[in-house]
Amino acid sequence: MSIRTLVVDDEPMARERIVSLLAQEPDVDVIGQCSDGGEAVAAIQNLSPDLVFLDVQMPAADGFGVLRQIKREQMPMVVFVTAYDDYALQAFEVHALDYLLKPFGRDRLQQSLAHARQQREGHRAGELGRGLMALVDDLAPERKPDRLVVKSGGRVFFVRTDEIEWIEAAGNYVRLHLATQTHVFRETMNDMEKRLDPERFFRIHRSRIVNGDRIKELQPWTSGEYLLVLQNGAHLRLSRNYREKLQQRLFRRR
Repeated sequence: MSIRTLVVDDEPMARERIVSLLAQEPDVDVIGQCSDGGEAVAAIQNLSPDLVFLDVQMPAADGFGVLRQIKREQMPMVVFVTAYDDYALQAFEVHALDYLLKPFGRDRLQQSLAHARQQREGHRAGELGRGLMALVDDLAPERKPDRLVVKSGGRVFFVRTDEIEWIEAAGNYVRLHLATQTHVFRETMNDMEKRLDPERFFRIHRSRIVNGDRIKELQPWTSGEYLLVLQNGAHLRLSRNYREKLQQRLFRRR
């Protein structure tokens, strides 16, 4: 019996990559593709797939949001797919079928399919549903990652968040400033802010985020704005729209 499979990812090239790899597996039948969380919920409810390759971060609803909208008896086997190696990795290893960290090859995907075949033979759908619902519950109090996976200059870097000095917008990209390196990669500032610990990283301007542990001095500037002086000597303008919130959070940390 074929494994009826749904592929969910907001990046067209990522979906095509997974579908092309699955096409090489004779017992896998790709029954649909989705580009966001809303489509994924509807497809799971209407198509009842056996297996879903589910991106973690998507528009409309992320991977966790998708699972929260699926009834336990409808819960398929789920392989999470993401570019980010964070706290969820440990939780997935305990509860989920598998976790694919982009970029991955055919060998790694075949490992996931081997797990799916074993699960289908040895477990009922209700048991899989209980495991995945436990995963969602475990991740409810969200914990921010202590390292990021960054694709920059055709290479993949693992960056500890405590190494980040500050971040700035660069068109449709962000520029990550470390002590001795700078990485530029495609990301929005809003999404970048969501990935970071709000107790440590502060938005000081619509195009700048700073690591609070790197702030050395706050200097008055002009028109109600300030300059932040970092330990490395960098001077960053603090927009007055963010000044009050930053001061409250900095003093709260003392």
